[in-house]
Amino acid sequence: MIIAIDGPAASGKGTLARRLAARYGLHHLDTGLTYRAVAAAMLGAHADFEDEDLACSFARQVNLSALDRTVLAKHGIGEAASRIAVMGRVRSILVDRQKAFSRQLPGAVLDGRDIGTVVCPNATVKFFVTASNEVRARRRYEEIIGQGGSITFENVLADIERRDARDRSRSASPLTKAADAHLLDTSDLDIETALSFAVEIVESVLNA
Repeated sequence: MIIAIDGPAASGKGTLARRLAARYGLHHLDTGLTYRAVAAAMLGAHADFEDEDLACSFARQVNLSALDRTVLAKHGIGEAASRIAVMGRVRSILVDRQKAFSRQLPGAVLDGRDIGTVVCPNATVKFFVTASNEVRARRRYEEIIGQGGSITFENVLADIERRDARDRSRSASPLTKAADAHLLDTSDLDIETALSFAVEIVESVLNA
């Protein structure tokens, strides 16, 4: 069983993916962390972010089973990762590796921005998770402040909007809802309610 979850930043897709993976005993991969891992490696090596050959080399070396979300979720790494994500060759390498991850038994839940359209187009169930810009910015702002960061809500909102525009307009695997994906707007939902809706959809697909 493969569950594909797509959506913009801070929509709640990652939390939902982890909860669904735990519920059904499936492997989980936050594909956004794979790009962040490449970016973090390049930052650590003080590498030139214009050097796509070097980025490809790091992409081949990333250990998909040892991605530390606590470290990789830092705001600065996210900004660097957005530069990595527009590199076509890097995306190709990581997508191939993500596809291989999804084929593990008994199945997997993958979340990102191109799972249902590119990585796992034949997924058992697909979701597109979203929320209003303001709600997503508030979530990300509170996360950054909670981690001891210093930033204004306005700057977080502007960053969310820039990332959305970049993700939706890039030529390689743009953020878009798969035609057969179930839309889940979490603007007014807590995680338990969102999970309940998602489980209901997964069960209906499995029973069918």
